[in-house]
Amino acid sequence: MAINTQKVIVGGLAAGVVMNVWDFVMNMFVLGKRMSEEMNAVAPGTAEKMMTTSAMVCYIIMDFILGIMITWLYAAMRPRFGPGFGTAAKGAIFVWVLFGIAYSGYLISGMMSMSTWTMASVGGLVNLMLAAWVGGKLYSEPVA
Repeated sequence: MAINTQKVIVGGLAAGVVMNVWDFVMNMFVLGKRMSEEMNAVAPGTAEKMMTTSAMVCYIIMDFILGIMITWLYAAMRPRFGPGFGTAAKGAIFVWVLFGIAYSGYLISGMMSMSTWTMASVGGLVNLMLAAWVGGKLYSEPVA
C-alpha cells in the first residue's frame, strides 16, 4: 500500500509545531543560558551567532522538515509494526540515536559539558516522541 503523502504533510506540519514549541521552551528557559556559556567559553560569540534572525528561521524550518520526515518514517514503519504509539516511539528512538551520534561532536569538542549534553539529549528524546506521536495520530492510510 502506498504512503498517504497528504497525511504525511499534515501530520508532519503538526509534528513540526510540537517540535518548535518544545525547542523554544528548552532553548530559552531550560538550557539556553548553560549552552550559551559553554559554547562561548570555547568559541566566543558562537552563541550570539546561533540566535540571529536568520539562524532562528533556519531552526524553525528544520523542525518542520524533521516533523514531516518523522511522520513519513512512521508511515513507512506502520505496515510492519502496526499503527499506534509503539511504532511512533520506535521511529523517534531511531532518529534520536542518529541525532545522538551526530551531536556528540559538541560533547567531544568540549562545546558542551556531559550534563548539558545529557539534558539536551533527554529533552530531544521527549521532543521526538511527542512529535512522532502527534504526526502518527494524524496519519492514516488511504481507504481501499
